[in-house]
Amino acid sequence: MAGMIKKEDVEKVRARADLYDIVSASVTLKASGTGTYVGLCPFHDEKTPSFNVRPALGVWHCFGCGLGGDVFKFVEQQENIDFREAVELLADRYHIELHYENGSSADKPAGSKRARLLEANEEAQRFFVSQILTKEALPARKLLGGRNFSQADCERFGCGYAPQGWDNLVRHLAGKGFTQQEMLDAGLARQGQRGVYDYFRGRVTWPIRDSTGRTLGFGARKLYEDDQISAKYINTPDTALYRKTQVLYGIDIAKSAIVKKRQVVIVEGYTDVMAMHLAGIDTAVATCGTAFGAEHAKIVRRLIADDSLGAIQLVGPLKVEGQSLSSRIVFTFDGDAAGQKAALHAFGLDSAFLSQTFVAVADDNLDPCDLRIQRGNEAVRSLIAGARPLYDFVIDAAINRFDTSYTTGQMGAVKAAAPLIAQIRDRSLLDIYTRKATRRIGVDLDIMQREVRDARRQQRVRDEDAYAPKRRFAGGGSGFGGGSGFGEGAGEFGGGSGAGFAGRGQSGGNPYANPSARRALERRDANEQTYFKIDDAVFICEQQFMAMLVQVPRAIDRARFASLTLANFMTPVFRSLFQAISAAGGLPADDMPQGLWMHNLVKAGGPMLESVVNELAVMPLPLPPSENDVRESDARAAGGVGAAGAAAGADGTNPAAAQLRPATADEKRYATELLARLLDIGFMRRIGAAKRQMAALPDGAEKIALLGQITQMETARKNLQSEIFGGNIG
Repeated sequence: MAGMIKKEDVEKVRARADLYDIVSASVTLKASGTGTYVGLCPFHDEKTPSFNVRPALGVWHCFGCGLGGDVFKFVEQQENIDFREAVELLADRYHIELHYENGSSADKPAGSKRARLLEANEEAQRFFVSQILTKEALPARKLLGGRNFSQADCERFGCGYAPQGWDNLVRHLAGKGFTQQEMLDAGLARQGQRGVYDYFRGRVTWPIRDSTGRTLGFGARKLYEDDQISAKYINTPDTALYRKTQVLYGIDIAKSAIVKKRQVVIVEGYTDVMAMHLAGIDTAVATCGTAFGAEHAKIVRRLIADDSLGAIQLVGPLKVEGQSLSSRIVFTFDGDAAGQKAALHAFGLDSAFLSQTFVAVADDNLDPCDLRIQRGNEAVRSLIAGARPLYDFVIDAAINRFDTSYTTGQMGAVKAAAPLIAQIRDRSLLDIYTRKATRRIGVDLDIMQREVRDARRQQRVRDEDAYAPKRRFAGGGSGFGGGSGFGEGAGEFGGGSGAGFAGRGQSGGNPYANPSARRALERRDANEQTYFKIDDAVFICEQQFMAMLVQVPRAIDRARFASLTLANFMTPVFRSLFQAISAAGGLPADDMPQGLWMHNLVKAGGPMLESVVNELAVMPLPLPPSENDVRESDARAAGGVGAAGAAAGADGTNPAAAQLRPATADEKRYATELLARLLDIGFMRRIGAAKRQMAALPDGAEKIALLGQITQMETARKNLQSEIFGGNIG
């Protein structure tokens, strides 16, 4: 077994793996001040962005759940792997050769398990695509051609063919160096009495990829009547890579359009996704062998992103600049009983999500693929443009079952619609839909209100107001935070409170087993207590100085910094952080990379101070942006993902790989002022202590010597004040 990955190789990976690129693959990031980006946290459920990314420092931090770290920590959390596997995964992605202690690159393990499974899937995809043009695959080509898909269309969407034989893929993968266990773990093979055999046989295949384009699994359609698997469609079974509740077919090709248009269309099949995109609906995705659920909603919400206007949460379809349609999630359910059942299932999702949700049903219940075949691309586009809000679709479907020209029909409609209206948790919408249904049925309002009220009580629906201002807490933990504008609500130092956890322990059982849930609860305990609140000039000065030191260490005067001692800090966490900085070697050399400086700080501070360093790294400072920050933000805005090289001004590396940037004149002035205040108050404390000591001494040499020390400190303090503050302190 090879030893640890060599440190220099870890730093090579850190220098190449741009945090913005990695995070933005699954989270829509918006600029929030120059150099900082925010989005919805991928590690806990929230409706208001509290997840902050600072690419130039290579640091991310969520003020909601408290998680944070560097690019390796993000991959560890997202992929549920350890540090070594995260380094190997990123090394594979950026084509970096790793070397190991007590060995050479030849001793390198075959790769992390996850990386090997990804490689196996990619090789399987190449194999399936290579088979689609064979003689045996004629039925597959006929099926796709019969749905108006050309060969070019099939290539675009990666359509392939799994041969009918027993172990064609198994033998192919074995020839490429994959073990049978890896094939089983990837869901590409099954164990039978006669050995390992192909899972996909005699079927058309589609690759199911994540938003970065990595193949996680496959979907496959039946072609032959003698297929031993009776199901028309099958998917890769759940594996370490593939979870059917967490994947959406087509997300890799639709993601950029979803982010831009803030729209997504949910269809029910692979050919429907193809038809939608070919008709010009480039935001279409499909679930894979399961109903659209809460995990899918989280993926969509992170890409579409929610909005706020000051303290007011904006919920509902919003206008999108340059788009004719508002922000929305459109389901293309069938109008039959199965489609209505699916709509009812979606009806139980998050209320804020539902306010943007629409339903599109074609005439004659045609699915999008058949609609395109029969009526063309324009009909598909019209279908989406004419979508109706989900609330209206579900409630009207219930009412339309009754003949409301009769009293008994009216009461039947009331009894059918009331339980549905009662499920609308948002009380700001409840009354509106109660009145709309009342007008449609033609009964008195108080009758419908009574039925809705009774149904709401019986169903124990949680009452909430999606449009109400969020409760604001002061910052996390010990009074820390990211400045106003971060999290569910930013107090004066506000960091957000993690609104995704509505009630203690709402993490599905034991919050201790879920790190983000545990941290959110710990931080909530700290935020809500009333016996230890910090809001004074001393704390603010220490916090701002530490943030400057973390973010722009070259703004700190080395000579004056050397005069600082532990006595210059009163806040316990900053005293500990000052000691951690000393353990890290003090101020860094000017040529140290940004990312390495952050890594050294976190390593020296240990688990207790890791979140402190991360929060300080993303905390906004009361300063104009540097030229580097402006250049990076402009490059990101112009080039989107992949603009890191331009942002850093370095070829092929990310901003965190660049050396610590020089401080601007404003940053130097601010850092000097903060440092002088800390030195000044340090003088004050030492002078005060010395005077108390002198008062207790009898007259004599010792008292005279102490008086001389006091005089020297007072002179030094006066000179400091005169130099920094221009003698303006009386």
